[in-house]
Amino acid sequence: MRTTVNILGVRVDKITAEDAVTRAEELLRTDGVSAIYTPNPEIVMAAYNNPEFLEILNKADLCTADGIGVVYASRMLKDPVPERVAGFDLTCSLLSRIAKTGEGVFLFGAKPGVAERAKENLEKTYPGLVVSGFRNGYFTPEDDDSIVEQINQSGAKLLLVCLGAPKQEQWIDAHRDRLHVNLCMGVGGSLDVFAGEAKRAPKIFIQCNLEWLYRLLKQPKRIGRYAALPKFILTVKKEG
Repeated sequence: MRTTVNILGVRVDKITAEDAVTRAEELLRTDGVSAIYTPNPEIVMAAYNNPEFLEILNKADLCTADGIGVVYASRMLKDPVPERVAGFDLTCSLLSRIAKTGEGVFLFGAKPGVAERAKENLEKTYPGLVVSGFRNGYFTPEDDDSIVEQINQSGAKLLLVCLGAPKQEQWIDAHRDRLHVNLCMGVGGSLDVFAGEAKRAPKIFIQCNLEWLYRLLKQPKRIGRYAALPKFILTVKKEG
């Protein structure tokens, strides 16, 4: 049974990283199409201001705190999540496990050519991993049917949708009933990292919960996005 904390209407699972990957593995082997989302403060605020997006997030079978701001918010509410469970880390842990068991993964998102490079790198990083197919994230609504068909024909059990929020969650929700995979995960820019297009923060930044600072230093243009964090904290305090 899930145990969650309500953060501005979003039900975030109170779960450790280890238990999250075990749960993801269980969902991967469960009939039907499950979904995992990993909201950060920016995503939670978007859902707070968009009831339809909030409803989509709350349809998740697992919703982890990707962002130290979400962890701090849960502590402010005196109903803390055990730790941050970043979508990228959860994905890596799950891929490591299924590389040993043979379930296929489909990569969907990023610029043309990125998913192909991600496939090559992932197969080197996780020997035995089956990348059943890939598709870039540039498409129109008219392409949706062919994308769903491509995913279904691949035989993949895991679908990584990397379109950025809220587009990735909306796409999963809109097509969930037609997909033949067992598990969909919305994991943002993960394909760019897997392909070597972007770099993850050094471990010291991650361990100190300062990954956001590393990203800001590398991409100062992101300052507008991070300016939303104080508003998020203030809103949690007001609504809590």
